[in-house]
Amino acid sequence: MDKPLAKTAGKVAEKVIEHTPEPIKDKVKEVAADKAKEKVVENVQDKGDKLTEKLGDAKEKLVDKVEDNAGEAKEKTRNVLLSARDKLGKVVDAGEELQDKISSANKSDDKRKVKGVSDIKGISSIKTSKDIKGATEIKTINDIRTIGS
Repeated sequence: MDKPLAKTAGKVAEKVIEHTPEPIKDKVKEVAADKAKEKVVENVQDKGDKLTEKLGDAKEKLVDKVEDNAGEAKEKTRNVLLSARDKLGKVVDAGEELQDKISSANKSDDKRKVKGVSDIKGISSIKTSKDIKGATEIKTINDIRTIGS
């Protein structure tokens, strides 16, 4: 039923427009254009306000999320640094113990002493074939002193 009624209303409106004088038609067109402009402006402003609201909400959510992630990252970093500090402390303690053991071993037991750089023979102190005694330099019985002589 709505369609026949709408058709009839449309036909009546067309007849009214046909019989309306031109100055009134122009005035109606101006008023209709102004109303249409106002409606468009209102719709655009409403959509802009909604968009601004959505952007504000999204910005707040993003800020909260970033702050939460930053806090978590800070905690993780702190935990990693603390565990690294503990491990390095253990390594330092073990190094000090090893150093103490080595230094105490050097003082108390000469057999276990680690040779230093100055204790190692240099190339000039190694015997060569010229330094080895020959057959003429070996002591004979005449050269050896006896108890009685």
